Amino acid sequence: MNRSELLDQLTQDILTYVMHGAFPEDEIAGSIKPEGLDERFEDYELLLDLHFILQGDVVAFIQQLPKQLRSVRTETKTVSRTRRGTVDGHINWNESIKTRYSQNPSDTSLFVCDNRSEDYDIAENLVLKKLLSVIYTTLREAGEYLRGEYEWVQQTWKGNEDLISELERIFERNVHVRRIREPETYEPTERMLTSAENSRQAIYRDAAELLRVREKLFAGDEDALQDLLDETAITPDDEHALFELFVLFRFVSTIEDMQDARLKFNTIASGRQEVARMDGEKEIVLYHDTSAGDRDLSFVADVPDAAERTLSRTEKVQTAARSVADNYFSDRSFQNHTGRPDVIVLEIRDNEAGQFEYLIAEVKNSTNTDTIRRGIKETVEYLAFLRVNEDFVFTSESEEYFGSGWNGMLIVQDLEEETASLEEQEESQIKILQASELEEQLGSVLQKVI
Repeated sequence: MNRSELLDQLTQDILTYVMHGAFPEDEIAGSIKPEGLDERFEDYELLLDLHFILQGDVVAFIQQLPKQLRSVRTETKTVSRTRRGTVDGHINWNESIKTRYSQNPSDTSLFVCDNRSEDYDIAENLVLKKLLSVIYTTLREAGEYLRGEYEWVQQTWKGNEDLISELERIFERNVHVRRIREPETYEPTERMLTSAENSRQAIYRDAAELLRVREKLFAGDEDALQDLLDETAITPDDEHALFELFVLFRFVSTIEDMQDARLKFNTIASGRQEVARMDGEKEIVLYHDTSAGDRDLSFVADVPDAAERTLSRTEKVQTAARSVADNYFSDRSFQNHTGRPDVIVLEIRDNEAGQFEYLIAEVKNSTNTDTIRRGIKETVEYLAFLRVNEDFVFTSESEEYFGSGWNGMLIVQDLEEETASLEEQEESQIKILQASELEEQLGSVLQKVI
């Protein structure tokens, strides 16, 4: 599956799940955020705004802003105040006489005075202020990255610290911008945007156009999402995270089709790794990029403490590796650990029978033979050392160390050479599927464990 096909499918997945509030947005943000950004940018909306301000049109708007602010419009507003014994502004005699008559006809010291002032809070200015607020806020969060040498900003801000500082100075100190009130949450309204779009001043037309672009991005416009995923500003260079995300969505859609029900998705919270679950006769729980530690799952190696003469050469390698790790790492969490699956742990609990079933999926976004061989070894290790509450799931007394043969899966990119079909892998300890096979074959694998 090439890059274009992968991005097309992910666009449709995001439109299907994320834009309808079904899938946790933070899970998406964590997968597509630029490498090097901290956890703040696992907030989906902040990541969308980062993508928005990286667009060339936004940078061009900021470059022209100091000159265009000179044409900011205002409207003249008249404010009437009642004064007694003093005159403050132009006397409105008609209103003064009316006020005297209604309050005290004999009080000749009472005057109604009109004062004219500039009103900055017109529709066009609120559109402008909203755009500047979005850019300013996002720059404050991402400024350290935009000022750096990160590859994903080189085609836009290009580490232009002077331009970023200029925008901050304008927003914080420019007299025109400061006099415009902050828009309400629901603003700018459609009427305000239309007014700005029809303005004679370019600054307002441009501001409205950019906010329309942002609206499309947040509303899940297909072209905008495709652009987001396609640009290297958002996509990790190695594309592995996107491939993991693609595989995760295939698991979600396949399970829902098989069970004819919708998974219930969970927002990823600190200390919890569960992405989705389905309750019913069997409880199905889906985890992403984790060993599902909140369900007491782990992958910890344990070579028996047998006398060295009874160990095979392979077991001696494991023993030596364990000894070196124990001596080197002071943190016990690094000792005796095989690692963790790159994408998926699927747990199926039959509550009535009190039985559990597991599927461990390893993902390698590669066609390299050595990488795939390493993936096979890792997947087999995960199964051999899968534990629940410190107890091995698969033992020699119950089943093979690797389960029934349907408990482990390796997913790789599409290969050009001829490979074994799923049927031909019937006797293998794990099953291997290529990206293009997932749509038709994943259900056959899941059927064996669900």
